Amino acid sequence: MEAGASSPTCVSPLAKMASVALKGLLVPHLLPENCFDELFLRFNFLHIPCLKILISKGLGFAIVAGSLMVKLPQIFKITGAKSAEGLSFHSILLELLAITGTMTYSIANGFPFSSWGEALFLMLQTVAIGFLVQHFGGRTGRGLSFLLLYFGALSFLLSPLSPMSVVTVLQASNMPAVVISRLLQAATNYQNGHTGQLSAVTAFMLFAGSLARIFTSIQETGDPLMALTYVVSSACNAIITAQLLYYWNVPVDKRKTE
Repeated sequence: MEAGASSPTCVSPLAKMASVALKGLLVPHLLPENCFDELFLRFNFLHIPCLKILISKGLGFAIVAGSLMVKLPQIFKITGAKSAEGLSFHSILLELLAITGTMTYSIANGFPFSSWGEALFLMLQTVAIGFLVQHFGGRTGRGLSFLLLYFGALSFLLSPLSPMSVVTVLQASNMPAVVISRLLQAATNYQNGHTGQLSAVTAFMLFAGSLARIFTSIQETGDPLMALTYVVSSACNAIITAQLLYYWNVPVDKRKTE
């Protein structure tokens, strides 16, 4: 009997250590302490408010992690081809405006990093693409000027000198900026009769990420302006995704041979 009774006492400390380790990992980054208790101690997996928090935080960090590489296929495609054919620089500028608005507005409002973190990495990759478009278009000097001007403006927006009203207006301009940038790219694709060096992997990931962000922005920020921005972004990304599918088998030099 004593030998049989010793088993639970051996397992219990291990289980307790595992619980403490899991709690340290999840609280407070993914879950508040009360939700950890509900889901992992009481095993109340039908606790809807805590489930929403867990799903939202998990999606948020997954989007942030994915953003580390979401535009790398586009960058590699441009550098591999030594060409940015089919990419609209004006579209890139407007997309950068939208990304910058989201990032500065979120930082100014103290939103959790999981609700906007991808904007930081998308910004860096979009700036790189903008420079490459200029560089491979034979305008390297203009590309360097673009980098200096952008990071100068960003430094001002993130500084205490930037009024909150300016940051709010910048975020409000996201929707027209996103719409116009996507329509410019869609128009470029239509005029060319192909999508050029536009990366399908990047476009699909942006579409999926913006869809997921609708839920996480509602759950984590409660900001209707943020949520509406992602609704509009998803609709516009859907247009580009549809064009990639439509022009899938069209060669890049199609117009040159017609």
